Amino acid sequence: MTRIVIRAAFLAFIGSQYVTERTEAFTGLTRSSTFRRGQSTSAWANNRQSPLFATVEDETNIKRGKLVDAKQVTTVAAVPKLSQRWRKSTKQLATLGPASSSKEMIEKLFLAGADVFRLNFSHGSQEQKQELLTLIREIEEKYSHPIAVLGDLQGPKLRVGEFSDPNGVKLEEGQIFRLDLDDAMGDITRVKLPHPEIIEASEIGHVLLVDDGKVKLRVSGKGEGYLECTVEVEGKISNRKGVNTPDSVLDISPLTPKDRSDLEYMLGIGVDWVALSFVQRPADIEEIHALIDEKLPKGAFKPAVMAKIEKPSCFEEDNLEKIVELCDGIMVARGDLGVECAPEDVPLLQKNIIDQCRDLGKPVVVATQMLESMIESPTPTRAEASDVATAIYDGADAIMLSAESAAGRYPEEAVAMQQRIINRVEGDVHYKSQLEQSAPKPHNTATDAIITAASQIASTIGAKSIVCFSLRGSTVLRAAKGRPGVPILAMSPFKETSRQLVMSWGVYPELPKTGTYFSNIDEEELLDYEAPVVETATDDFDLVLRNACRAALKKGLVTDPNDLLVVTAGIPFGTPGAANVIRVVPAAGPTCWDGDVKYSSDSSIDLTFGFATLTFFILH
Repeated sequence: MTRIVIRAAFLAFIGSQYVTERTEAFTGLTRSSTFRRGQSTSAWANNRQSPLFATVEDETNIKRGKLVDAKQVTTVAAVPKLSQRWRKSTKQLATLGPASSSKEMIEKLFLAGADVFRLNFSHGSQEQKQELLTLIREIEEKYSHPIAVLGDLQGPKLRVGEFSDPNGVKLEEGQIFRLDLDDAMGDITRVKLPHPEIIEASEIGHVLLVDDGKVKLRVSGKGEGYLECTVEVEGKISNRKGVNTPDSVLDISPLTPKDRSDLEYMLGIGVDWVALSFVQRPADIEEIHALIDEKLPKGAFKPAVMAKIEKPSCFEEDNLEKIVELCDGIMVARGDLGVECAPEDVPLLQKNIIDQCRDLGKPVVVATQMLESMIESPTPTRAEASDVATAIYDGADAIMLSAESAAGRYPEEAVAMQQRIINRVEGDVHYKSQLEQSAPKPHNTATDAIITAASQIASTIGAKSIVCFSLRGSTVLRAAKGRPGVPILAMSPFKETSRQLVMSWGVYPELPKTGTYFSNIDEEELLDYEAPVVETATDDFDLVLRNACRAALKKGLVTDPNDLLVVTAGIPFGTPGAANVIRVVPAAGPTCWDGDVKYSSDSSIDLTFGFATLTFFILH
């Protein structure tokens, strides 16, 4: 039988008899005993620790054994200029291409707000993608912040054959047009459709869309190896134009031979996410998981799988829920989705997908034509700005740029514009109230209880961030699911986990050296982007907490020694999915509370300890 034992020790009341505040702790002058008016400073100075917040002059004086007046402390160990970069909760994906293939431009996009870079394997060579990934990793190391890389598989491309006239033919409304398997060149009456699975799956009355819906055909007859179609929307068809089948579920794999080759290459170079196109049913997600397990190099980290929702069959019965359960994230691919579904349905489908992902705690990306006009213009249309804002209001984890950043004239401006819209929306009271009203209920587990409590504590005490220690990211995802209202600082010993978590709402992971929890690091080294340090592991929880405070400082999540952090962790470390500790720590570090204070009131609560912990022990 499970028994839950709850142990709580609350913050000590700091009376007026104490002259010192946590500000002084940031100068490195911490102590194990209470410092009262008139007390000698020698014991205090002898127990000092290296500072998190201090000027260079203060640090010099401390090393010489001199006491520094807290009033003279003027700066936070240089809160990084990038601090605004970490303030937003909604993440940004930028597609790389000819306009953004240099290291200089990729760095500009990162500084402008891009959290994830998309490598589109529909274009360019595999070797080009590796070169881009190498540049991204160099920028990641420079700024000591994880950057996720998403490899996007092309998927099956369904196209008509070729015509005898290279300019194609013009189909008139009401005429009969035949699609068949004949290798002969096409004309005004027929053309080859080299996809027998489409002919097999199509029924009389089904719709076929050619060239992104510019021409609409309806099946009016069917025979062995051919379809007779009536033209409902006239237009021109030319060589190898695409065909969409909104009414049919095709008996084909979402992974073509090219996709299988590209996937194996992705696994070799170490992408963090893999996006699967042409998802029709849950079995498609099972297929790519099985292939990844088969092809994953020994010792490599398994990438997360993102399903691109672009087919109407995803919404039949409970397909969407099962697809979300099986994958690690979802992309609302509004390009093909907008072709195969009625335009008026797409906004509703987008909301339904986002809600489903939030309920299951999976990150969801809204993509396609978000700032389309910025391919040629330095500013978007008002409608495009509203479209981006709507995706944010809906609760999306991330929004994406495609051609705007890959081939447009203004890639940096497009990313910056998205961040401006994000900042404006997230500052709106309506946005915050919508997130609260749509918050999914937590699961009936100890981990969800801890995460819910941490969010409530952070709100009550005005904490600047929730810090989650997580091995594989499951605890962090549960925190992001609740949209806590403050940034989530994720601390994982694995770079790969940190990179994958970048995709999630409000999560800003620290970049570790593999297998460590940020211990034994000198502050100056931690803030040195040009020369990241090698870390070593530790079992000292206070030391680990102290380095979490350093990470919060580095990202500008805290700017004052009195800022508070709410920390969740699983003790002992290394237990996947376990969260059984909550601890409130000041930004100065876990040893900087004024302790040993006893406060009595009518409630007779003995507030003895200089920290706050809430520990769940699950006993079987």
